[in-house]
Amino acid sequence: MSGADTLTSFSIDLPDQDAAMALAGEAETTLHRLEALTGASMVLRGLSLQLRGRPNQLERAAGLVELLRPLWQEGQAITQVDVQTALSALDTGRGDEHQQLGKQVLARSQSGKLLRPRTLKQKAYVEAIERHDLTLALGPAGTGKTFLAAVQAVRALQERRVERLILTRPAVEAGERLGFLPGDLQQKVDPYLRPLYDALHTLLGQERTAALIEKNVIEVAPLAYMRGRTLADAFVILDEAQNTTTAQMRMVLTRLGEGSRMVVTGDPTQIDLPPGQLSGLIEAAQVLDGVEGVAICRLTAADVVRHPLVQRLVNAYASRDDERSASRGPHRR
Repeated sequence: MSGADTLTSFSIDLPDQDAAMALAGEAETTLHRLEALTGASMVLRGLSLQLRGRPNQLERAAGLVELLRPLWQEGQAITQVDVQTALSALDTGRGDEHQQLGKQVLARSQSGKLLRPRTLKQKAYVEAIERHDLTLALGPAGTGKTFLAAVQAVRALQERRVERLILTRPAVEAGERLGFLPGDLQQKVDPYLRPLYDALHTLLGQERTAALIEKNVIEVAPLAYMRGRTLADAFVILDEAQNTTTAQMRMVLTRLGEGSRMVVTGDPTQIDLPPGQLSGLIEAAQVLDGVEGVAICRLTAADVVRHPLVQRLVNAYASRDDERSASRGPHRR
């Protein structure tokens, strides 16, 4: 039997019970997933993870466990997305980058969960927001575009780099004509900005969010109400930007004032504009490519951090769209 076929073993010591539970996962599902991906046997005995397999299997298994160390060492739950991201980094020789990813804690949620970018492209997106006055993020649902922008916005506010947050999006479903809806402006626009509220509640809690809105430190308004304003010393998030017209996009981008930063997010596959109307987000990504001070980040299905099924759904619809494009020629996207 060659050395490559010889079964060997070694162990990895874990710091405490929380780390052991985090690495194993509920009913040891994480360990079983790691075994399936590497071919190595993994058995947790107390605070010792015992690995057994052929040398190449052990090398792969140990590498994967080490890349996940920043999570399990802190007792943080390891998701399927975390495992797949680590595996991809290992297979592409980007392990060093992934280790930095695990150390990049952005904030702590109200429930105590550490918030960090989960994929390498999310890491690049967060860094782009830090370095640029204007960042455009394009990608499918579930890739963290809105949530990570909100995290960065709250950090900027808490660190006093900006004086207020401005959250806006086009209310396409109501045709921007909100007057016929019952209630005041806040009640009219709330349903359209729910994802942004959800992110703020995760970071600040409902009471703190409500208090900051009451003081106008956080302003939530439909895109139509941005016209004619200069947004200075603010962190601006324009969400669902795929549904802006080219005129609306140009209008909101030119609102940016001194000391401000803007993040524009959207999913080019979910455009609700009338047929034949060009999305302002699509045009902006083309026109602003290469402009100094502007970053354009493109997230993909590989960056989806929701239920694992969402990633497969995104890929399935993308394949269908590609087939339609090939058979019918270019369409309005």
